Amino acid sequence: MLSKRFLRPVFRTPVFVLAVALSLSKPAGATGLEEDAADFIRSLSQDAIESLTRKETAREARIGKFRDLFNKHFAVKSIGRFVLGRNWRKATKDERAEYLKLFEDLMVVSYVDRFKRYAGDNLEIAKTRAENETTVTVFSLLPRDAGKPVNILWRVGVLKKSGGVVMKILDVVVEGASMSQTLRSDFGSIIRQRDGKVSGLIEELRLKTAALKNPDKAETSKN
Repeated sequence: MLSKRFLRPVFRTPVFVLAVALSLSKPAGATGLEEDAADFIRSLSQDAIESLTRKETAREARIGKFRDLFNKHFAVKSIGRFVLGRNWRKATKDERAEYLKLFEDLMVVSYVDRFKRYAGDNLEIAKTRAENETTVTVFSLLPRDAGKPVNILWRVGVLKKSGGVVMKILDVVVEGASMSQTLRSDFGSIIRQRDGKVSGLIEELRLKTAALKNPDKAETSKN
């Protein structure tokens, strides 16, 4: 079974769901690459609102739309490789391919049901900072009804191509907790518990993604 530590970041921390904010304010003084990164996060928000928060949309359709959004805006393969860490080199070609597919499934199905809960929240961009020519950090705040707003940092990767600039999200940090770093620690722990074999992690991911795709069936099996 997956540990409680593994379940916490994936099923409790509102990471990807933050993209459903209804509006994003422009950061004061941001120019060039920084403003492009802010616009990129703003576009992500708008895409999420238009395709994922309508209550009449069937769950299967929302999963498909979120998968498209996830692959469009996130560096899925790069994140997946980073999360697996040094175990990536230990994995066979087939294991790598299945792992990346299961990783995508896990992230997509884990969060798609949370989007309805966050419709109406207003994610505000506070500022942006270019770390170098290929990475920009976008600082944002998610207001709450009570208490201080939640701090969310978006690590945006920038790839310059002949046709222009391509941006992808590399990581999301919520109140100091990095999504990719947390998953990397959790996945590594599972692999260690499975005699250092990547196949052990893949088996866990198969079970978890199957349960998430068919929640009614999984609930019935418990009873």
